[in-house]
Amino acid sequence: MGGAGFIGSHLAEGLLAAGHQVKIFDRPNLVRPENLLADPRIEWYDGDFLNQDDVARAMPGVEILFHLVSATLPKSSNDNPLYDVESNIMGTLRVLDLARIHQVKRVIFASSGGTVYGIPQTVPIAETHATEPRVSYGISKLAIEKYLHLYHALYGMEYCVLRIANPFGERQRVSTAQGAVAVFLHQALHNQTIHIWGDGSVTRDYIYIKDVVQAFIQALSYTGEQRVFNIGSGHGLSINDILAAIENLLDKPVERSYENARSFDVPVNVLDISCARTQLGWQPAVDFHDGLVNTLLWMRQEPHVR
Repeated sequence: MGGAGFIGSHLAEGLLAAGHQVKIFDRPNLVRPENLLADPRIEWYDGDFLNQDDVARAMPGVEILFHLVSATLPKSSNDNPLYDVESNIMGTLRVLDLARIHQVKRVIFASSGGTVYGIPQTVPIAETHATEPRVSYGISKLAIEKYLHLYHALYGMEYCVLRIANPFGERQRVSTAQGAVAVFLHQALHNQTIHIWGDGSVTRDYIYIKDVVQAFIQALSYTGEQRVFNIGSGHGLSINDILAAIENLLDKPVERSYENARSFDVPVNVLDISCARTQLGWQPAVDFHDGLVNTLLWMRQEPHVR
């Protein structure tokens, strides 16, 4: 679910490299990554995530279901919580019912390590930390986690939840402001003014997309009792840190404008990833600088980045 997007297309590559057959379900008219189009090991399905018949067409024969779909973004989900619930939670429940009917062995869900915890009481934030989201997006993610546990209790459906921090890298969309790193880098490359909410001290955990994919691959064969894992770098960078790194990489200053802070932004979010290290056998392999270099190379090779 959501296999043609930023995370999904990279995950498809990782699964193919690991020798798996892949089905991709995503929205109609979505531009498919060119590097995946000609691969005969991929079956493509277009449809509406909220249409059970559309989703059902893709379900036969699926053993592992990766749920990456989200119809909202954290920054906009509070504008219409009802739509957030109707699109993400209701859609997921229909998918889980189909997964149960088709005897899917495991569901691996992309949750949000950046929003489910809210304002941290301790940093870095462990999976046992209280969950008090400040955006509807985070509440929906938590609700889906709970429904996965319910389906496990009722029907024995196996599942794993990856609470992903702030992924960045190649093919991240800039037109929808999908991630600060890609948006800022794109704006700096085109000599545009970068608008910042607050004073730039807001700190987040940024994780390179290839490391996220490896976490999903590790979750494929995981059989332990722990079902929820933080997936991040374990280190925090402020907005100002990111801008400094971009200026250093491009060897030029970037224009910036500081705006009023947003009420829902928590001051810091850095994940404790020790559980993923010990239980999944996973840890990030690409540091922020190298990931930023890779993203820049892609942007320069793809002048029409959207």
